Amino acid sequence: MAQRNFRLPDPLANRIVQVAEKQRYASTSAFIRAAIEEKLDSRRENGSEERIVATLERLGQELRRLGIALQAEFALVDALARVVLLCVPEPPAEVHAQALASAKERHQKLLKMAALNMQGKARATVAHWVGDANR
Repeated sequence: MAQRNFRLPDPLANRIVQVAEKQRYASTSAFIRAAIEEKLDSRRENGSEERIVATLERLGQELRRLGIALQAEFALVDALARVVLLCVPEPPAEVHAQALASAKERHQKLLKMAALNMQGKARATVAHWVGDANR
């Protein structure tokens, strides 16, 4: 066993003696050895911090990828809506009310199909939209 000698300020040395006696260590040396081992073990266990940091970085990257995908989806829907609005003519005035009612029915069917294909909170949100549209 290696022997190390070091100096301690009197207040610290007194605290060590008091705590070692209070916690019933065989000697102050035993207490100091236990304290050093505990400190070294806690450093070894803190590898969890690196794992947490790595996990948070991975989640951040995934969120950025999802954000980019969402922007791309929005741009695609916007482009599709522009094409539809540009290419589909308005119905004549005499059948406008009938065409509007038919379009509302098709829209409800579209929302219901979308709700069936979704899961979790997204499904509840679309179902809420469908409920609002029925009022």
